[in-house]
Amino acid sequence: MKIKHILLFVSLIVSASGVFAQTAREISDKSSAQIDFEALEMTLTLKIYDAKGRERIRKIATASKKFGEINKTIMKFTAPADVKGTSILIYDYKNKDDDMWIYMPALRKIRRIISSEKGKSFMGSEFTNTDMSKPNMNDFDYRILSTDTYNKHLCWKIETSCKNEDIEDENGYSKKIVWIDKSDYLCHKIEFYDFDGGLYKIQSIEQYKKQSNGRYFAYYMKVENIENGRKSIMNIDKFQIGSRLTESTFSPAMLEK
Repeated sequence: MKIKHILLFVSLIVSASGVFAQTAREISDKSSAQIDFEALEMTLTLKIYDAKGRERIRKIATASKKFGEINKTIMKFTAPADVKGTSILIYDYKNKDDDMWIYMPALRKIRRIISSEKGKSFMGSEFTNTDMSKPNMNDFDYRILSTDTYNKHLCWKIETSCKNEDIEDENGYSKKIVWIDKSDYLCHKIEFYDFDGGLYKIQSIEQYKKQSNGRYFAYYMKVENIENGRKSIMNIDKFQIGSRLTESTFSPAMLEK
């Protein structure tokens, strides 16, 4: 009887480990869900540093709201004077490429941001245009590399690789390695690799705060470019869940208002 009990106990352990084992994609999906908001408004400060440490500062007001299956985001630069009035609109789709538009007061023209520009610099910073929206999770292959500790957080290290060259061109990298906390699924660090497989940017995400809906929002993000010595920092100044803005506000025609 004892042998039967031991065999039963072992079989239960094996079965349980199979049930609770998570794939890299499942972990990545849970990480994305932790920072998902139906609607929000915020103001932020973007600091841009060149290789010599010289600083430029941008102030941005942002609103984001979901309408049906489309998450729409509008960003307006409020300072300094040389970028004030510049506006960006993003339509974030779940299963197809995002739409992006930009309005620059100096040109007095609304222009669509094409796919080849999405992986480029966001307003001269080390963040990119694609960083301003959520990635299409189906565009990537996922693989667990190992377990690692980063800033006292025990994390999964997950490799996220673009499925083809078109996706690489749109995102501006070939793959990234993501540190996702095992306790709460929050992402703390991302390494970006260029088209030749070399490390060229490191992003750190800090100062997460749990919101009233149970989701988390990071109030500090930094990107360091290993190749050119530049870095950029985003600090969230004010943040609120929800928005009273109507859908008409999130239209290309409203960018110049």
